[in-house]
Amino acid sequence: MKTIIIAEAGVNHNGSLETAKELIAEASKAGANYIKFQTFLAENLVTKDAKQADYQKRNLGNKMSQFEMLRKLELTLNDHNELIKCCKKHKIEFFSTAFDMHSLGLLMSLRLQLWKVPSGEITNLPFIKKIGSLKRPVLLSTGMATMGEIESAIEILEQSGTSRDQITVLHCTTDYPASIDEINLRAMVTIGEAFKVKFGYSDHSEGIEIPLAAVAMGATVIEKHFTLDKSMKGPDHKASLEPDELKMMIAGIRRIERALGDGIKRPTLGELKNKSVARKSIVAARSIKKGNIFSEKNLTVKRPGDGLSPMNWEQLIGTKADRDYQKDEQIKQ
Repeated sequence: MKTIIIAEAGVNHNGSLETAKELIAEASKAGANYIKFQTFLAENLVTKDAKQADYQKRNLGNKMSQFEMLRKLELTLNDHNELIKCCKKHKIEFFSTAFDMHSLGLLMSLRLQLWKVPSGEITNLPFIKKIGSLKRPVLLSTGMATMGEIESAIEILEQSGTSRDQITVLHCTTDYPASIDEINLRAMVTIGEAFKVKFGYSDHSEGIEIPLAAVAMGATVIEKHFTLDKSMKGPDHKASLEPDELKMMIAGIRRIERALGDGIKRPTLGELKNKSVARKSIVAARSIKKGNIFSEKNLTVKRPGDGLSPMNWEQLIGTKADRDYQKDEQIKQ
């Protein structure tokens, strides 16, 4: 089963529909399964005086409120329809995360097949209930969450009509960029085992190594922020991949999937042709006459391995040679 790869455009379009379309084209070219945006109305999401997060202040270098910042990044219904058309053109699935009930309704009108509870909404009971009632596949992101909060969110989704096998829980560290020492990737597996759910990873770290490791550890979904250019002005660009990096990450994930195999240990076709070259056979350590007793003094093991296996060593010791052997000649039995 292939890992679902979500290229998280988020708000990296900076409010420009043309930039958003460029992001779609690049995500498709890189091989992502989905491109994801963010759907919200600033007035429904934050209070007028809500402050920016520290990373937003660092990246934007100004003192505007969250409301002012988010107002410039809203996408209209018409914008969504344009982006869906663009996704169809580039053969990539459109996806977006709602952050308020009105925006959830907007996305419902677009008949999306995949839904997400973002990390900030994992304690938003009415929001989770509404998504659960849609009875569609759900990604539950867990940044900032405790195990108890994750358990509660899963239970709400189930009680609202979404079965557990439709839920994929995404481990996430909500910081931009996330410190390598705070990724705690093993927690992803802990979540999967504790709640008997599919698990994945929503990455905010720099580089591509952590998503690759997540896939090797069993992640079925990888979500990663990307941008056209990290130097662009905006809250999330610096913690995002550029198109070439996104392409490299996806290529790496696909290679890891092939390397993981089916889990059954057996010699491969490539190994079988090397087997006799790499393994050893029992051979004469010196000249042996017919009737001599085989011993540790006149026998040894050497390559190639197309003769009598050294696993027969103990059965051979103490028996008589049935013919003469020259040094290095394989012992026949």
